[in-house]
Amino acid sequence: MRAVIFIIIVVVLALIAALATGWLHVSQVRQAATPKVSATHNGITAKGGQTPAFDVQTGSVQVGTRKATVKVPDIRVTPPADSPTNQAAETEGNHS
Repeated sequence: MRAVIFIIIVVVLALIAALATGWLHVSQVRQAATPKVSATHNGITAKGGQTPAFDVQTGSVQVGTRKATVKVPDIRVTPPADSPTNQAAETEGNHS
């Protein structure tokens, strides 16, 4: 339950940040209209009505590749001379 609440909070904060930075722009282009409802002895009827419409514009993200030279560290591992592994290998080598 806590995970769901945490995810909802993160989504709401991301939406607020997107609106605040201008990366997401939402504008309403059509107003909502309620249906006309009438009640008669035959029942209830509803006519008309419309849902609102929105125009949503988002920013864009471009992903590409480029060639680059990257220095990679050279790592050398040298075990200590008196480690138990080296002593066992030397002992086994002497018995052969």
